[in-house]
Amino acid sequence: MSTMDVRYQPETIEPAVQRAWDQAHAFRAVEDPSRQKFYCLSMLPYPSGKLHMGHVRNYTIGDVLTRYHRMNGKSVLQPMGWDAFGLPAENAAIANGVPPAAWTYDNIAYMKGQLQQLGFALDWEREVATCQPDYYRWNQWLFLRMLELGIAYLKTGTVNWDPVDQTVLANEQVIDGRGWRTGALIEKREIPMYYLNITRYADELLGALDSLPGWPERVKLMQANWIGKSVGVRLAFPYSLGGKAEKLWVFTTRADTLMGATFVAIAAEHPLALELALQQKEAKPALAAFIEECKHGGVTEAELAVQEKKGVDTGFTVEHPLTGAALPVWIGNYVLMAYGDGAVMGVPGHDERDFAFALKYGLKIQQVVSVPDGAYDATTWRESYGSKAERCVNSGAYDGLAYAPAVDAIARDLAAQQLGEKKVQWRLRDWGISRQRYWGCPIPIVHCKTCGAVPVPDAQLPVVLPEGLAPDGSGNPLNRCDPFVKVDCPKCGQPARRETDTMDTFVDSSWYFLRYCSAGAPTMVDARAKYWMAVDQYIGGIEHAILHLLYARFWTKVMRDLKLVTVDEPFTNLLTQGMVLNHIWSRKPAEGRVQYFNPSEVEPKRDAAGQIVGGTLRADGGPVTFEGLGTMSKSKNNGVDPNELVERYGADTVRLFMMFASPPEQTLEWSDAGVEGSSRFLKRVWKLVHAHLAPGAAPALAVATLSEPQRALRRAVHATIAKVGDDIGRRTHFNTAVAALMELVNTLIDFDDNTPQDRALMQEALEHLTLLLQPFTPHLSQALWTALGGRGLAIDAAWPKADPAALARDEIELVVQVNGKLRGSIRVPVAADRATIEAAALANADVLRFTAGKPPKKVVVVPGRLVNVVI
Repeated sequence: MSTMDVRYQPETIEPAVQRAWDQAHAFRAVEDPSRQKFYCLSMLPYPSGKLHMGHVRNYTIGDVLTRYHRMNGKSVLQPMGWDAFGLPAENAAIANGVPPAAWTYDNIAYMKGQLQQLGFALDWEREVATCQPDYYRWNQWLFLRMLELGIAYLKTGTVNWDPVDQTVLANEQVIDGRGWRTGALIEKREIPMYYLNITRYADELLGALDSLPGWPERVKLMQANWIGKSVGVRLAFPYSLGGKAEKLWVFTTRADTLMGATFVAIAAEHPLALELALQQKEAKPALAAFIEECKHGGVTEAELAVQEKKGVDTGFTVEHPLTGAALPVWIGNYVLMAYGDGAVMGVPGHDERDFAFALKYGLKIQQVVSVPDGAYDATTWRESYGSKAERCVNSGAYDGLAYAPAVDAIARDLAAQQLGEKKVQWRLRDWGISRQRYWGCPIPIVHCKTCGAVPVPDAQLPVVLPEGLAPDGSGNPLNRCDPFVKVDCPKCGQPARRETDTMDTFVDSSWYFLRYCSAGAPTMVDARAKYWMAVDQYIGGIEHAILHLLYARFWTKVMRDLKLVTVDEPFTNLLTQGMVLNHIWSRKPAEGRVQYFNPSEVEPKRDAAGQIVGGTLRADGGPVTFEGLGTMSKSKNNGVDPNELVERYGADTVRLFMMFASPPEQTLEWSDAGVEGSSRFLKRVWKLVHAHLAPGAAPALAVATLSEPQRALRRAVHATIAKVGDDIGRRTHFNTAVAALMELVNTLIDFDDNTPQDRALMQEALEHLTLLLQPFTPHLSQALWTALGGRGLAIDAAWPKADPAALARDEIELVVQVNGKLRGSIRVPVAADRATIEAAALANADVLRFTAGKPPKKVVVVPGRLVNVVI
């Protein structure tokens, strides 16, 4: 036993424990084939400058699981690294006049210190930063392998172009048609870009979701919807242009409504639209003007869903493939060239979007599917109009057919004329990875006037990004960096130009989990990846449920097909933690923008029920507006600085609160009182152990001689061991595990520690408690473990096991009801038979009082739970 201070002082304890971990290399992951492995991974953070409470919650969840599984005998891996490329670093460089590299590395150093201060069991020997050449060389290497297989390819793509910044903008950087930074009107441009053929894997990516029972159902549904498998008919509307017979192709999942098609809409970029605008440049300038307007519109389905639907009549017609009727061709701003064939058939009678478009422009609305009540009103849309459950009407030979037979019949008739066929189509589109940005992984291509686009030979990898450049908002500085751009062609040796586009940063995060397994390997991955993969527990925000996870799954399957890895899926179990919320306070000046104040600056006012109804700013006493709860963010100034909390309370208090306040999948409402409560609890634990150790060492425990009160305490301890282990290991409900520990501490405090056997029992209880706390409060746990006489590091100790003998009871308590209403309880032997239980219930004083001497009609016994006397 060691002596311990009377006061709990985390500011002294935590640095000392962290030094002990460092000296022992405590968190180094080891590939041990004799032990079961556990790979726990939190999503790769962006080095933004400081950790926020969302980070703290995410990494604490992972740390609890890692420590628990390690103490259960598994070989564990919990690594950390940095998703270090990307636009925020460029923006910071422009704002501060420094290269992105310097800003990024400074942030990494600071955030790494924060993570270490919080005591996370991370193997820093496997740390990666995606902006380092020894990492991104493998992005380039695998890109070249994909190029050889035809998975990577070059084609022209439509992008958002900011004419002032001279760069491509992501969709979320276009606000009301303008660049988020310059305010310039955004143009749609066609530029050559590299794509990855993810659609080659669409069927497998969709089908494999059924093999992921450890993923939340809503995440799998989001992925399935994004992949978007559609079974339908691809059909053609014939037309003649310039004396040449042509076909306008569309894809539809509602071929049963083809007889109700009254117009066709095409994308502004469709070749037919461009040709018609050119031919009618003088007679109908509105076409060219509308196409130009569409260049400033959205480029995604999500944007199109919310923008006003506009169109212009081309004055051109195509033939209905079955009736030969002339259908007007419109250019519509809601049709995307990148989706399907860039054209849709307009069936306003049974599609809500087409219905609204037809009403706006006075187009014909034709009912061709019956509605449940038999009445169809062409002036008001009803959900029933879009139903597949009814039968064809006004459709000639197809009248009376239900959806599936109608689709089959129409597809058959179209095929006979070579005007259509049944087809599977995917919403998923190939992944465009080219970015006209500096701070990213260079695409390993050299452009030669003689040889064309030439891959950089493997021996010349990595193509190193020069780190000293500072973007100034006038386009990609790589274009002006001659030492980077000017290079000899690898094939012919003549002067050539290096590709200056860089890769989408989703590439960096699509395989980092594999590099952790093979840290420092001279190849992309090595044999260690076979031991660690797949990731057993992946943890991160729901905002990454689609793209990041989809791309990581795709990348893994490509590497599998290249025989680099043996797994089909990268992540066995997925936990999407909830957001951390805090109060939002604001003040709107008479002029200027809304000001937001940190909750720590505000004195809230509450009503009689304790609800916040307003507040005053402590600095000036003036009123501020309470906007409710919202996600912690810089923009709303409602964040909480983890450093300040650690300095005030210690890392263990912060960790404990984050796990206790809410189940991990749900949002967590920040509470200063909750943090104070967690701090008080740890002080009580410290005081409890100190009081136990003060008299000296405890004797050995003689379990066979324990009294009933002592057995009851031991039963409570071992029941807590069973519950905490189940809550962490199976349920991942950390809040209930912490609640059970708090309840046990209360029980131990109330126990009279008088006799030698009392002290022996308390020694066992406190040792178990100390180890149960290790995943949540590892510094406190280590200090108490040492004080209680434990050897070495607490994290190396075995997880406590519940003793079945301690959990056994001689008697059990059963609830007693009379006519279904609770009236009392009885205690009976565990092995009591039905007759004994009935007799005890009927003899109970409370039962006698409510039965008033009346004989029971029956007695219902629910074993182990209750007895119901029916009179």
